[in-house]
Amino acid sequence: MQHRPAETAVDPQQSDDLLITMLAPIAALLFSVSLLLMGIGLQGTLLPVSGNMAGFSSVDLGLLGTAYFLGFMIGCMHGTRLVRRSGHIRAYLAMTSLAAVVALLHALYVEPVAWWVLRATSGYCFAVLYIVIESWLNARSNNRTRGTVFSVYTAINLTVITVGQMMLVLADPQSFTLFAFAAILVSLAALPIAFTGSASPEQPESVHPRIAKLFRISPVGVAGCFAVGLANGAFWALGPIFAQNEGFTISEIAAFMSAVVLGGALAQWPLGSLSDRMDRRIVMVAAAAIAALAAVLLMIVDTPDKLFMVIGGAVFGAGAFPLYTLAVAHANDFADASEAVEVSCGLLLVYSAGAAIGPLLASVGREVAGAPSLFFFTASVHIVLIGYVLWRISQRMAPEAEHRVTFSESAIAAQTVLSIEPATVSSEPESDPAPQAEPELPPGSEGLTKPDAGRSTP
Repeated sequence: MQHRPAETAVDPQQSDDLLITMLAPIAALLFSVSLLLMGIGLQGTLLPVSGNMAGFSSVDLGLLGTAYFLGFMIGCMHGTRLVRRSGHIRAYLAMTSLAAVVALLHALYVEPVAWWVLRATSGYCFAVLYIVIESWLNARSNNRTRGTVFSVYTAINLTVITVGQMMLVLADPQSFTLFAFAAILVSLAALPIAFTGSASPEQPESVHPRIAKLFRISPVGVAGCFAVGLANGAFWALGPIFAQNEGFTISEIAAFMSAVVLGGALAQWPLGSLSDRMDRRIVMVAAAAIAALAAVLLMIVDTPDKLFMVIGGAVFGAGAFPLYTLAVAHANDFADASEAVEVSCGLLLVYSAGAAIGPLLASVGREVAGAPSLFFFTASVHIVLIGYVLWRISQRMAPEAEHRVTFSESAIAAQTVLSIEPATVSSEPESDPAPQAEPELPPGSEGLTKPDAGRSTP
């Protein structure tokens, strides 16, 4: 009988010291991120609520979300050039300054066209800020510590965005106060970076995402990210308005939005871990089905039960929010390791395109059919995604276990996808390398696409 070696006890003090050692070089950055994302969380919920109270139409409100993600896309494509020219610290300080000014201008010019321009500017600023943040985190971590560093970063994201949303209860959404709070938080985020003693990281490397090639690598990955952009972009733009029109108070709107975020956070790792042990597309189908079912229930409730709706929002988030990382993980299962960042960059652009279109489509539907049409739209998107993924399952085999990435690796890749160069985004792929010998399929699997050869749709 083979004897297992005795396990070495881990000294808790050593673990704490290791964690402190890992986080100390990025402590100022993480503190800055906390303030920045708190301001983003407040602003993201404040603007739709305030705009609705100011008499903006559904299309006006939907275009706020569209404008933000258009600006975000431009920031993704051009932000690396700015960081290369100015350096991480100066680019970060410039973007926080501009984002704070934009937050204040919303209160001074309460007019739809002005808000569209301001939201596009905000999207650009935050895309550049994410480039700086995530490339900085990458530079200060290695393969052994990156998972822990990004886990802390993700936990901070979810916590402080929720706190920012709950700050909606501190004042009248139409008053100057909350806009000032958002601007103050974003402004304060500059201070830890301005006074940090840490050296600025090296300039981020550029990658060349090619959307057509990406679709050939993983049709489900591309379709999943686009669908998530459509549904989640529409929800972020119009979710607060849905709750407001259902009679929620300001504090209840904040609780509803926070429940959605927390539901997505709690479901992220269980669904991800499950997807590591089976065909990831089946987990995507299950997550989309959960989101669609929750959306239908939220849509058809005649007499609003606010507790039921908050719970329904949490279930919706549990299905809708993990879908992006599941799609990224599935795409990386079929990509070479050297293509991971390129794939993730391309998927982020696909997601942003969906998120720019989704709010506009959902707002037009809301104008015609009323507030519940938001969840009719998201349910429809998820149902179409389910149908497409099931069809793809019938056309292509899941990759072998040894060719699959783990969900934790994909979650990190999904977080670090913003260092891209503008002129390299193309809809046409470059010539693929010479084809390699294809592995034989097992008996009885004729007609199915081989995992390593499944680069194009059938």
